[in-house]
Amino acid sequence: MSVQAQPSQASQGGQGQQAQYLDDSTILARINEALKIIHYPYSQNDQRREALAFLEDVKTIPLAPSHGYTLAIDPNSAPTIRHYGLSLLEHSIKHRWHDYPDAQHVTLRQWVLGLAEKVSLQDPPYIRNKISQLWVEVAKRSWAQEWMDMDQLLVQIWNSQDSVVHKELVLSILEMLSEEIFNGDDSVVEVRDGVLSKACVEIFTPAAVLTEAFPKRTAGPDVRCESEGWISRITTLLGQCLESDLQNNEGIRTCAIRALSVFYSIMPWAIPKAIIACSCVPTLCNGLASSHVAVQKAALEAVHALYSRTNFHGEEFVDLVVPLYHQDFIDLCRRLFDWSRVDADDIDEDKYQFSKKFSELMSCLGNYMDRRYKALPESVDKNAFFELLLLVVQSPSLVVSIPVLVTWTRLLSSEQLGPEIARTPIVGPLLEVCSSRLLRYESLPEDTNDQTYLFLVEDTDTLPERHAFLGNYRRYSTQVIEAIVQLQLTGAMTHVVGQTEKVLQNLYDGLPSFSPVNYSKSSMPALRVDAQCTVLESALKGYVKWRAEQEQTEATLQERATLESNLETWCNRLLEMGFDDPAIRKRILQLLVAFSTTVLDRKPPFMFKVLEHILMTWPGSHPEHKMYNEAIKDLQSESMIELQRLASKMPDHLLDVYDQLEAKIKEMVSSGSVEEKRQVAYQSFLFIIIHRSTRLNTATKVERLRGFVEPVQALWQDESLQQAISSYDSFVQLMALDKAQRYIMSRRMNDIKDWGNQPLDEEGLTLQAELEERQTRLPLRSTKTFLTYSVEKIEKNSDKYEATVALWKDSFPVILRNLLQFLTHAHATHNAENWSGLTPETRPVVSRVLTDRFWQAGISEGSKDDFYARVMDKKGTLEGLASTIRGAVRFVRETSYAIIYCMTRLDLQFYGFEELPRPLAHALFADSFCLSSHQLINIINLLRYLVDNCPVRLREHFLPPLLAMGFQQIDTKVNSEWEALHASQEVQASRDDLTEEMKAESILRQLTYAAVLMLADLLDPARPTYQESLPYQETSSYQGSLAPRGRRMLTTSQDWSDGPNSKNPPARKFPSLRKFCLMQSAIVEPLLMFCTHAIRMRDTRCCSVVLRVFRSIVPEFHVDSSNAPPSNGTSWDMTEDVKELNTPIPAEVAHPIREFVSSEVLKACITSLHEPYFVDLQKDLGALIASIIIHYHDLTETPIQVLLSLPNMRPEDVKETVGRLVSPGLHSRQQRALVLELLKDLKGVSISEMGKLDKTPRQQKRHGRSKMVQEFMTALPPQPRAPGTVATADGDGSAIESVAGLFEQH
Repeated sequence: MSVQAQPSQASQGGQGQQAQYLDDSTILARINEALKIIHYPYSQNDQRREALAFLEDVKTIPLAPSHGYTLAIDPNSAPTIRHYGLSLLEHSIKHRWHDYPDAQHVTLRQWVLGLAEKVSLQDPPYIRNKISQLWVEVAKRSWAQEWMDMDQLLVQIWNSQDSVVHKELVLSILEMLSEEIFNGDDSVVEVRDGVLSKACVEIFTPAAVLTEAFPKRTAGPDVRCESEGWISRITTLLGQCLESDLQNNEGIRTCAIRALSVFYSIMPWAIPKAIIACSCVPTLCNGLASSHVAVQKAALEAVHALYSRTNFHGEEFVDLVVPLYHQDFIDLCRRLFDWSRVDADDIDEDKYQFSKKFSELMSCLGNYMDRRYKALPESVDKNAFFELLLLVVQSPSLVVSIPVLVTWTRLLSSEQLGPEIARTPIVGPLLEVCSSRLLRYESLPEDTNDQTYLFLVEDTDTLPERHAFLGNYRRYSTQVIEAIVQLQLTGAMTHVVGQTEKVLQNLYDGLPSFSPVNYSKSSMPALRVDAQCTVLESALKGYVKWRAEQEQTEATLQERATLESNLETWCNRLLEMGFDDPAIRKRILQLLVAFSTTVLDRKPPFMFKVLEHILMTWPGSHPEHKMYNEAIKDLQSESMIELQRLASKMPDHLLDVYDQLEAKIKEMVSSGSVEEKRQVAYQSFLFIIIHRSTRLNTATKVERLRGFVEPVQALWQDESLQQAISSYDSFVQLMALDKAQRYIMSRRMNDIKDWGNQPLDEEGLTLQAELEERQTRLPLRSTKTFLTYSVEKIEKNSDKYEATVALWKDSFPVILRNLLQFLTHAHATHNAENWSGLTPETRPVVSRVLTDRFWQAGISEGSKDDFYARVMDKKGTLEGLASTIRGAVRFVRETSYAIIYCMTRLDLQFYGFEELPRPLAHALFADSFCLSSHQLINIINLLRYLVDNCPVRLREHFLPPLLAMGFQQIDTKVNSEWEALHASQEVQASRDDLTEEMKAESILRQLTYAAVLMLADLLDPARPTYQESLPYQETSSYQGSLAPRGRRMLTTSQDWSDGPNSKNPPARKFPSLRKFCLMQSAIVEPLLMFCTHAIRMRDTRCCSVVLRVFRSIVPEFHVDSSNAPPSNGTSWDMTEDVKELNTPIPAEVAHPIREFVSSEVLKACITSLHEPYFVDLQKDLGALIASIIIHYHDLTETPIQVLLSLPNMRPEDVKETVGRLVSPGLHSRQQRALVLELLKDLKGVSISEMGKLDKTPRQQKRHGRSKMVQEFMTALPPQPRAPGTVATADGDGSAIESVAGLFEQH
C-alpha cells in the first residue's frame, strides 16, 4: 500500500514536494486507510509508525482544515475518522490562526458552528467534547473582537428543538470557556484577558443585576443576547432536571450533572447579586437532596465552590450564607453525613469522597459564622449548627475531621462565640475527641485494626505525608484543648486530670506486664501515657493564658487557689507513682516539670520535690537489654534537660538553696561515677541559676560566674592544647585518628564489603573507647554549653546580656584563635588526601567511614526503631568503629559551629575583630567541597546566622569574604552533586543501590533548598535595612580591653562617624542587605552563578524560588552608563548621605551582570522551558524571560540575539513580540503570555499535554485530593535552627534521623 512508503518520502523532500504529494484528490482515502492501520490491532509497528507520520504531515498542508471539516461533518464516517478531522481543525486553529486572513477566520467559525449544530445523541461523548473544545479555541482568539454574535449563536443552539444533547453541548462550551478564561494557563487567553473576562461576566450575568451592581460601568463590546444571562438559564434548566426522574433517565441526569459542573466553574467568580437574583442556592440545595449520588456529588462541589469564597458582606451574607444555618438545611446535612459514613474495612469511594468534601463545606460555613457573627439574625439556631460540626469532627477518619477541627479552633477563640459555646454541653464531647486524637498513630504497628489508623493508611501515600498530617492534626487538637480550658477552667482541668489518673491506673489492662526483654518505646501503654501527657500540657497552656487574661477578683483568686491546691495534691501523688518503662518515666518527668514551672510556679516546695526526684533517682544502665538500655539513656539525657529547664524558669527560688545544690553536685561529681557529659550538665544547671536570677546585680553575677568560665578559659590557654592543634598531623594524634588509620590499614577494611558482620577484636574495642575518651579532654563541650546558656533567650541591653558580655569578652580572642584551628582540621579530615596513614589505593574508604547513616521515612526499609536497633547491634563491629570515628570528627565540627553561632549573638565582641573574616571563611569553606550534602547544610545554616547577626555598620568589613567564598563553594558542590545524580540515574541500579540513590537525592534537595532560601533571604527586598545592635556607649566601654595581642578592633568611635550625636541615625546611613550584596561584584557574581545553575536543577521548589529572586533583581541592573554614578572602587561608601543610598548600581558593576543575565540566564530559562520536567514552571520561566527583555532590550542587543539564535525563530516575530512587550499598560500576565506564545514551538511539552491542566482542570481535582487536604499533608516550613543541632526532617518533609553522637558516652 502506497500510504506506508510515501510519508517517509515526503518527509525527505522539500516543502513544495510535500504539499504537492499531500494535496491531491486521493488524500481523504489515504487518511482513511492510515487510520485503519493505526487502529488495527495486528498492524506491524513499522506500518503504524509510517501511518502516524503521514497523518502528522497532513496537519501541515494548507487545505488541512478543509479536509478536517469534510471528515468531521460526515455522520456516516467512523468516529475515529471524524475525531481525526476535528484534530486537523484544532491544529489549524491553535497553531496557524494568526497566519490566516479574516475571511478564513470566518470560514473556520462557520465550520465549527456547523459541527455544533449537527451534534446528536449518536455521537460519542469524545466527539461532542472535541466540538465544544474547538468552539472555545475559536472564542479565545476572536470573541468580543471580530466575533460578536457568539452568545446569540449559543442561545439559538440552546433553544433548538429543545434538544438535551444541544443543551449539553452549550453547557460544555460555557464550562470550558469559564475554565479557560478564569482558571486556565493559555497564553492566548492571557494576552486578551481583560476583554474575555469582561465579556464572560457580561453573558452570564442578568442585565438587571449588572445595572444595579455597576451603575456607572463603562459599556464594553455588545456581546450578549437577551437580558436573561446564562446563570438564570442554567438555574432554570437544573431545576427542571431535578424535578424529573433522575434515577432512571440518563439523559436528564447527564444534563443535570453538566449544569452543576458549569456552576462549579462559575461560582468562584460570579457576581453575588446574580447568584441571589437567580435563586441558585435553593436549586443547588435541591441537588444535594437528589436521589442519585453522582448528582449529589456534583451539587456538593458547586456549593463548596460558592462558600469557599470569603468575601460575602452585608446583604450578600444574609441572602447567601444565613439560609444554610436554618434548621431545614442542618437536618439535610445531618442526613447526608449519616448517609456518607463508611467502614474503614470496606470503603465506598463515592460516599467517602462525598464526606471529605462535605466536611470542607461545613468548615467554610463555620468560618463564616466566626467572621460575620454580628450580622447573624437572632433567629439562627447556632447550637444546632454546633452539634452538626461536632458530629463531623467526631468522624473516625481524620481527613474528614480535620477541616472542621480547624474551624473549632477559630470558633472557640472568638470573643463572642467562644463563651457562648462554653455554656453548651458540646464542650465535653469536643474535649474528649480532641484528647483521644493525640495518640501517635504513626507509631502503631502495621497490623492495627483501629478504624482511625486504617483510614489514615488509606488517605496517606507516604510516611512523610502521614507524619506531617498527624503533626498538623495534633497541633489543632491541642489548640482546641487550650481554648476549652481557658473557657471552662475548673471543669476542663478536673476532667483532664481525671482522665489522666484513669489511664495511669489502668496502663496494662488486657496487656502483658512490663518486661525489658523485647522492649519497645512505642508500646501501647507508652503511647497512651504520651497522649494523655500531651493533653495535660495543652491544658496547662490554656491555664497560663486564663491566668494572664483574668482580672484579679476575689472569685478568680479563690478559683485559682483551689485549683492549684488540688493540682499540687495530684502531682504529689504522681511523684510517688512508680513506673518501670523509661519512656513513661521520661514523659512523666516532663509533665512534672511543666506543672512546677506553670500552674505551680508559686509553690517552690513542689518544685524542690521535682528537683530532688531528678537528682536522686538517676536510672541505672542495663547493657544486657540494648533497646531498654537506650531508653534509659534517653531518660538520663531528658533528666539533664529538665534540670536546666527548671533553672531557666525558676532561678530565684533555686538561688535560695544554691549552696546546698552546689554541695550536693560537688559530692556527686567527686564520687567518680559521673561521666564528663553529666558533669557539664550539672555545672550548667548551677550556671543558669546565677545567670538568670533577677536578685543579683550584674557585678555580682559576673564575679560568681567567673568560677565556671575561668577553668574553661584555662583549657583554651593550655600550651599543650595549642601545640596539639598547631598542625593537622598533631590534631590527628590528639583525636587518636592516627591509630584509627593504622587499624583500618591493618584490618584491610577497604576490602571488606559488609563491616557490620565483622566483630571488633580487643584492639578495635580499645581503640573505640579511646576515640570516645579523647573527646572528653577537649574544651569544646563545656565552652559550647556555657556559651549557649549565656546567650539563649536573652534580650540585648538587658542585665543578663551585660553580664554575658563582661563574662566572655576576655575569653573570645584565645578561643577564636584556637577554635578556627579545630574547625579547619575537622573539615580537612573529610579530604581523603590528608589521610597520610592510608595508601592512595585505600583512601576511597575515607568517604565510607565519614558518611553518616540515616533513617529516612518513606525511603529506608523498616521503622525508625528497627533502624536504631540495627545500629546498636553493630556497635561492636567494624561498622560501629567507623561510626565512632565519624562521631569524633562530627563532634569537633558541629560543636565549633555552635560556639561560633553563640559568639555572633554578642555583636562587636565577635564581629569587631579586623582580621577575622578571611580566616573564618577559610576555616569554613576551604575543604567544604569534601563534606557530604547533609554536612554542608549545617555550614549554610551557620552562614545565615553570621549574616543575620552582623551589625549593619560592619557588613562591608565582615561579609564579603564569607559570602563570596561561601557561595563559590556552595555552587561548586551543589552543581557537581546534581550532575553526579543525573549520571547515576542513567545507570540501572540494584535495589540497595537505588535506596541509597533515593536517600542521596532527598538530602541533595534539602541542601539545595537550604542554599536557595539563604539566597532569597539575602536578596529579599522586604528585609529591613537596619538591625539593632549594641548601643554606642557599650562599644566604647570595651574598646582596647577586648583586642587580643596584635589585633585591632573595629569600634564605632574609631572607624565610623555615626555616633549618638550624629545628625543621621544609623538606620539612615546604610543600604539594605539586598542592595549591599548587589553593589559588590565579589558577592553578586557567585550568587548569580549559583542562581543560574539552580534554574537547570531538577527541583521545582528551588527553581521556583530562584526564578522569583531573579525577577526581583533584574530591574536593579537597568542602569544607563551615561548617567550612572561612579562606584568609588568596588566598595560602597558607608558615609554617604541617605539621598545617595537610592542611586543606581554603578555602571561598571551593572554592565557585566546585565550581559550575563541577558545571555547565560536567558539561555538557562529557555533550556528549562524546553524540558518536560519544568512544565509546572513555564509561567515563571516566561515571566523572567519577559522581564529580561523588557528591562535590557534598550541597553544591549544580547537578549534579542539569543532569541534570534533559536531554531525556526523568525526575526519579524521577535520584533513584534518585543514591541508589544514594552508597550505601556501591559499586565505582567500578558507580558508572560506574549513570551510563551513566541516560544510555544520550543517548549518541550505544554502544560495541557502533560495532563497537568486539561481542558477541565477543576473536574480532575474532584476525584483526587483537595487543596485543603493537601495542605494538611504538608509539614510547617522548617525554622532556621542553631548550628550544632541535628536535623530531624528534610526539605521534602521526609523525617531524617542522624546517628550523630549515637556512640558517644552518655
